[in-house]
Amino acid sequence: MTRVLIWVQHLLGTGHTVRAAAIGHALAARGTAVTLVLGARPPATLGLAGLDVVQLPPVLATDGSFTTILGEDGRPYADWQPARRAAFDEVVRSVRPDAVLTETFPLGRRAFAGEIVPALASLKGRVPIAASVRDVLVRKSAAKEAAMAALVSDWFDMVLVHADPAFVRLEESFGATAAFAERIRYTGFVHAPAPPVSAGDGEGEILVSSGGGGVGAALVEAAIGAARLTPGRDWRILTSPQLGDRLSAWRRAAPAGVTLEPNRPDFRSLLARAELSVSQAGYNTVLDVLIAGVRAVLVPFAAHEETEQSDRAAALARRGLAEVIDEDALTTERLASAVAASFAAPPPPRPAIDVDGAARTAEILLAAAKGG
Repeated sequence: MTRVLIWVQHLLGTGHTVRAAAIGHALAARGTAVTLVLGARPPATLGLAGLDVVQLPPVLATDGSFTTILGEDGRPYADWQPARRAAFDEVVRSVRPDAVLTETFPLGRRAFAGEIVPALASLKGRVPIAASVRDVLVRKSAAKEAAMAALVSDWFDMVLVHADPAFVRLEESFGATAAFAERIRYTGFVHAPAPPVSAGDGEGEILVSSGGGGVGAALVEAAIGAARLTPGRDWRILTSPQLGDRLSAWRRAAPAGVTLEPNRPDFRSLLARAELSVSQAGYNTVLDVLIAGVRAVLVPFAAHEETEQSDRAAALARRGLAEVIDEDALTTERLASAVAASFAAPPPPRPAIDVDGAARTAEILLAAAKGG
């Protein structure tokens, strides 16, 4: 049986782990033994059955600057790195994978090079090593891009870009792609599997989703205020577990017609029945919105010079697929206005985009593992 090892580390939102798990499930469905190495706790709504899950000592970023990464005991990542490096090395040695996939690294997550590169050193030249990256990367300086490209050249056989090149290309957000252009493979977008859309809550609502991390509070509060300015509309606002301590106060502040609750595993069913989606512009959420074909207002996360979500939101706006509010311009009134504009416009077209990225990634890795 072919064995594939996937390393993933989310730091704020959980989209990285969701995407890695989707690839893992696609591999498992093809008879592959998949070891998923997690650097953070997975979201409670994520199904991992059928995968061999190894939990490294978990760490997370304290905020959107990603400058401070702490373990669950409050100690910095540097204190945990030796244990994590040893644990990852042991997993690699015991699994003896036929292929390895590192999610985001080395085109991000370079803080974790000290735990990843030593393990790759024992594999280079013996098994294919691939990097897994989303459609849009956070823009970096030329010097940082050159350092990332050097890591690709030194350690990686492939860079699997989870995007449809007809919609967005890696070079639009990463200028140093020429250094490893021959190693790039576009897979299509990775749309994680979900249960079929079912009947239930959400018919005709405005659905607000604040992501799986801790940076959606301003969006929740703006939505509560905007609901007061849109009488006759029902709003459902989903909140991250990391914002759970504010949920009771938000419920007390919300006007009639607003339901506030934690994130739900049937999000896609709610989205399919909604009249309009209000969200940030993370990879997984935007895919869900596009596939549902629902009207959308996007408020991309852009603090601390983050550019990824803004670039993705702009790509949708150019195609008439969403109203966009810059995060620093978000107010109750601005959100209510964007909602009104979205309802006044025709329903958005459903773009023809390739969303078979999990399956294609699995096929690429298995072919590489067999020498193809």
